[in-house]
Amino acid sequence: MRYSSFAIFLIAILFLTNLSVFAQETELKVVDEVIAQVNDGVITLSRVKREMNEVVNSFVQEGKSREKAEAEVKGKEGELIANIINEELLLQKGKEFGVESDVESQINQRLGEIMKQQNIKSLDVLYQEMEKSGVNPQELREVWRKQFTRDIVLQREVDSKIYFGWKPKEIKSYYEANRAKFTKPETVTISEIFLSFAGRDEAAVRERAQKLVAQLRSGADFAKLAVENSDRPDVATTKGKAGTINIKELDARFAKPLENVKVGGVSDPVEVVEGIEIFRVDERSKASSESFFDETEVRKAMTYEKLPEERKKYLAALRDEAYLKINEKYRPIVAPFLPSQERKAETKKSEK
Repeated sequence: MRYSSFAIFLIAILFLTNLSVFAQETELKVVDEVIAQVNDGVITLSRVKREMNEVVNSFVQEGKSREKAEAEVKGKEGELIANIINEELLLQKGKEFGVESDVESQINQRLGEIMKQQNIKSLDVLYQEMEKSGVNPQELREVWRKQFTRDIVLQREVDSKIYFGWKPKEIKSYYEANRAKFTKPETVTISEIFLSFAGRDEAAVRERAQKLVAQLRSGADFAKLAVENSDRPDVATTKGKAGTINIKELDARFAKPLENVKVGGVSDPVEVVEGIEIFRVDERSKASSESFFDETEVRKAMTYEKLPEERKKYLAALRDEAYLKINEKYRPIVAPFLPSQERKAETKKSEK
């Protein structure tokens, strides 16, 4: 495996999880203090400092100066503490629901996907490659553990209840009032051949891709070449077919190379972090201004509109039900981001 390619791939994965795990803490350890008690759990200053440092490092990775990143994060300290409190409540609720096995299954699935994409045969080898890139596998698992627990709780307690709670009359009414949202999008149906860089000389892979494109444009059978050459694990079944994609949702890396490829045509090789893609356009469907009713799409649109406010309400309800005590030293910067909790505090003061 080429180290540089895998390292870049891992950085992309870490940005998606909003955490720069591989960044080492450089500041001196501070004496710990409790910032907030959340039921039986506590939010400590060391935890807040660690998470602030992680955000700073992620900003630096994005190109900001460390000084500017530190100032920006410091200015959002109260919001970050409020988010940690909300996260702690969701993690506690996940434990109450017993989601641990589902979470571990999702983590293992994510690692399995990385192994397939990078053509890695065992978890031990994957961990070794992560460590070479400066990533602690167990720390990464813990990041995902929190992320997936939050997602499962919110999907179970908020998202799914909204999505399945709409009545047929409400769905029809929303569609009629928003018909312009539900027109047929422009789509493209594609097949692909993927050549992985993993364990190979990248120049040789690029040369091979150019030869395959030349063969395909000369009339070679795409499905046959896909089965013989593609590194996708399911290519024997798919024969390279990758499905139909909404043009507006097409990955920016592929939109331009596919823009002027006609039906039956083959794209130039498209290089991505992990290898090279070759696409054939199987079908194109133009957008239409004519509205069409798709209950699933209407439910999604209705749910997305309502989701942010309902998630806020759910978190406020968790805070109201919890034993939550914020250190008075930090209350002034945290309270604006936990309005329901601040109202409770003011009520208690007035009752004294």
